[in-house]
Amino acid sequence: MLAAVLQIRHGTLQVFLWQRAQQPDLGRWALPGGALGADEDVQTSVLRQLADKVDVREVAHVEQLGVFSEPHRVPGIRLVATAFLGLVPCDADPAVPDDTQWHPVGTMPPTAFDHAAIVRVARDRLRAKLSYTNLGFALAPAEFSVSALRDLYVSALGHPVSATNLQRVLARRGVLVSTGRTAPTGPAGGRPAALFRFAERRLRVTDASAVLRPSHAVDAAPGHPDPDGSSTSDQGHTVVT
Repeated sequence: MLAAVLQIRHGTLQVFLWQRAQQPDLGRWALPGGALGADEDVQTSVLRQLADKVDVREVAHVEQLGVFSEPHRVPGIRLVATAFLGLVPCDADPAVPDDTQWHPVGTMPPTAFDHAAIVRVARDRLRAKLSYTNLGFALAPAEFSVSALRDLYVSALGHPVSATNLQRVLARRGVLVSTGRTAPTGPAGGRPAALFRFAERRLRVTDASAVLRPSHAVDAAPGHPDPDGSSTSDQGHTVVT
């Protein structure tokens, strides 16, 4: 079992890795994991193994990514790995052992075996599911402003996101609920931002055909409508198609 645990940290999508202390790939960085116990199913096993490295209570969502079975993925032995995606909310800061660190997904250090490829699969799964599910709940704190949620989507998707469009789309899908409260006013003053929460903190498909992508991806078709019939053009920001 392997787990690609992702979190938005300091405005960057990061992955949780540990440094190998033995051969093969001594000193390289690897995904946490281990062997399947005799009396465990795969999800129970990955949650147990995560508990050994990171406080499992901080993992808001876990799902299976796939099976990685290339014959030579590990030198000298045939090992088949079942990999999982885990997501930790941005306001969590779980205690971790000395041999583990969070690393930006875009600038990972040298990794063991095929683990960099597995991280990329996890990143792409997250990006895809942000389009058509409410999976943002697993990245966000319990309450947030729309601009703060937009920043999380930007970090995860890797391209600009319009806060106005994001709020409109998620509200239309019934994903966001107003808390009736506002964020503290910052040093610059101004109107305090309204606070929202996710209606559910478990995975739900909200729009199976939707895709969040930069507006230049639909520039060839100006005025291309989004699912509610309005224009998706928004000055280079993410649109829903």
